[in-house]
Amino acid sequence: MEAISFENIRVNENIHSQLEAFNRIAELAISNGIANSKPAIVEGLLGREAESTTGFMDGFAIPHTKSSEIKKPSVIILKSTNGIEWNSLDGSPVRFIISLLVPEEDAGTTHLTLLSSLSRILIRSEVRDQLINASSASEIVEILSSVMKNT
Repeated sequence: MEAISFENIRVNENIHSQLEAFNRIAELAISNGIANSKPAIVEGLLGREAESTTGFMDGFAIPHTKSSEIKKPSVIILKSTNGIEWNSLDGSPVRFIISLLVPEEDAGTTHLTLLSSLSRILIRSEVRDQLINASSASEIVEILSSVMKNT
């Protein structure tokens, strides 16, 4: 999955809320040349979250947004040192955030393809365990690459 790269992954993030997580995602998107507008990213993520929770299970969330302010389809991953209240489907706090950022013009196909790929991967408890226990960006990329090759 070419949308996943080392510079878009941060481990040991000291994040305490969903809004802090969304701000951090937007900051990385701006600094890594993925998007033009921090407010557009934060508002998009908040708007999507208001529709229904992106909190998955076992400490994972997949917040996502599409915007004309996003230049290229990208995945930003944050691994939090704290559990964040997320209103997850299983009620557990979130520690691993996989955010999808998609340009408006790619909204249909790219967005859905990325989302379904990640959902299929995260359904497997052994993959969730490996990701939660990963301690570096390279380890996370290795796990996701290996799983996606075999999917």
